[in-house]
Order: sequence, then structure tokens, then C-alpha cells
Amino acid sequence: MKKMKLKKQTMQNLLTYAAIIMVYIVVTIAVNAGAVSNLLKGLLVPICTYVILAVSLNLTVGILGELSLGHAGFMCVGAFSSALFSLCMEDTITFAPLRFVLAILVSAVTAAVFGFLIGIPVLRLKGDYLAIVTLAFGEIIKNVINAVYLGKDSHGFHISLKDSMSLGMEADGQILIKGAQGITGTPHDSSFTAGIILIIITLFIVLNLVNSRTGRAIMSIRDNRIAAESIGINVTKYKLIAFTISASLAGVGGALYAHNLNTLTALPKNFGYNMSIMILVFVVLGGIGNMRGSIIAAVILTLLPELLRGLNDYRMLIYAVVLIAMMLFNWSPKARELRDKIGAKFSFRKKAKEGEA
Repeated sequence: MKKMKLKKQTMQNLLTYAAIIMVYIVVTIAVNAGAVSNLLKGLLVPICTYVILAVSLNLTVGILGELSLGHAGFMCVGAFSSALFSLCMEDTITFAPLRFVLAILVSAVTAAVFGFLIGIPVLRLKGDYLAIVTLAFGEIIKNVINAVYLGKDSHGFHISLKDSMSLGMEADGQILIKGAQGITGTPHDSSFTAGIILIIITLFIVLNLVNSRTGRAIMSIRDNRIAAESIGINVTKYKLIAFTISASLAGVGGALYAHNLNTLTALPKNFGYNMSIMILVFVVLGGIGNMRGSIIAAVILTLLPELLRGLNDYRMLIYAVVLIAMMLFNWSPKARELRDKIGAKFSFRKKAKEGEA
């Protein structure tokens, strides 16, 4: 029975990967044929970024069962650390794909370190308290980056919290981070292909974690912490594992986002609490704990405002109606009951055909 269940999960995972690859092939063909507008082409990398962020946050919210509103903060850490690395190594590592891969690794490690350090005190809290503290962390990160000036010259790095003139660099110096103006001149290494590869890697990590012994321990903590502790599960350890991996993957999404822009700034619309809430909306509407649903929700809700741009007077009204409809479809008891009936009906027909064969 257990082997059959694992085999079914493996098949579902393979179908998910195959569906993503098929979408990539179709979109690539459409782009090469000129059937996709420049506006939609510009959304391809952001969509991949939001999918990675939604899947990674679902690990914390859906699998671990903790409400985190600081995901934009981890994204910000990954974005700025990777952009800074690429800017410093642009002349040293001229092979762009290698430099981009190393930048992604830097972003993942940096965000994981921040996730681990923040998780140690924060994960002792629960519910609204945890959400408020993680939200505060995201705002602190954004405000600190806006206050930092970082430069590099022949004597090394210089840092100031005042202005660029107080860095005291030599004539050959280069300002890397210009306070609220952010980082300028980041290599444009992101692409739709890179985004799809990172989505598949993110899904592979998350789905394998969920189906592993560690994942089952994390879900047992979510379902009943006291029962999990009573059978010897180290609650702090497994909560930190889930939170750190989630933060690390958010950093990867930040790296993809940063290398799609010429100028990276820590603005509220990029890395503020609204970004964290938007990612949470993707998770909730796609289904808490449902990775495939998070992907679909992120794609639809990112594309929808742009597809409805021609209906300026009714665009936000239609967007709100779609949000409500998706919420009802995913969470209404009657809708869930109807989906279960339809699923059971198809399953019965499939078993009947197998019996006839």
C-alpha cells in the first residue's frame, strides 16, 4: 500500500514537471513566432519569480503551518546579495551563465543564513505574533538597505550610512550600493529558460522534502505539536529546516528578479509588505499545501491585470471578481464537496475500465 502511494506521488510529480516543460515549449514557440506581445514577454521572468516565491512560501504556510509575512524580506536579501556579487565579478567572471549560477548560489546561502538566524527566535512564536514579527523583519531589511552606501576601490570595500561622499574612496572607486537609489548596472542574466529551470529545481526540492521522512515530521508538527513532541520529534529542528529552506528558495527568486532589472531598488512595491501579502494570496488561492495550485494562482493573478489592461474602467472589478471566485472554488465546503464527487466519479470509471481489461 505504501509503495503504491509513493508510486502515485512520483507519477503526479513527473506529470507536474512534464506540464511545466510543455508550457515552456509552447510559450517559446509562440514568442519565436511573434505571437506574444512585448508586454507579455516582459512578464515571463516576473511570473517565474512569483511562482518560485509562492511555492517556497507554501512550504512555510502549507507544510509547516506557520503564517509568515516576511517572505519579501528574504527575497530582498537574495536579490541584493546576488546583484552585488554579479556586479563585483562582472570583469572577473566573463562567462555569464557561470556567473549567474554562482550568484544564485550566493543568494540562496545568504537568504538561508538570514532565515536560520531569524527563525531561531521567531519560530518560538505562533499565529498572529509570528506574522507580525516576520512582517517587521521584512520592513527592517528594506529600510536598512535603503540607508546603506557601499563602494569599492583599490583598498577594498567602504561602507557608510550617511551618503556616498563619506565613503572616502580613491579616484578609481566604484559605488556599488547608492542608498535609496539601490544598485545600478546589474548584468541582465535572467531569462525565461533560467526561470523555468529554477521553478523545476524549486519544485523538486519542495516535493521531495514533503514526501520524505523530514517532511512527514514537519507535517506532524503542523497537525499536532504536542503529539509530535511526545514521540520524540525535535520540533525546533524541523521547524528551522522548513523555514530556512523556504527562505533560501525565496532568495533564489530574488536573484532571478534582480538580474532582470538594470536598476535594483528596495522600494515598498518591490520588497514591502504588499509583496509579502501578494505572495500569500497566491498560496491561499492556489490552496494551502497545494504546490501545483500555487503555480496556477501565481500565473493567473500575474497575467490577469495585464490581460485586462484594455478594460481600464472595469479591470480591477473583474480582477476582484476572479479573486472571489477562486476563493470560493478552493475553500467553499460545497465546491470542495463537488470536486471530491467529480474526482471519485472519474476514479471509479478508471478502476472499472482497468477491471474490464
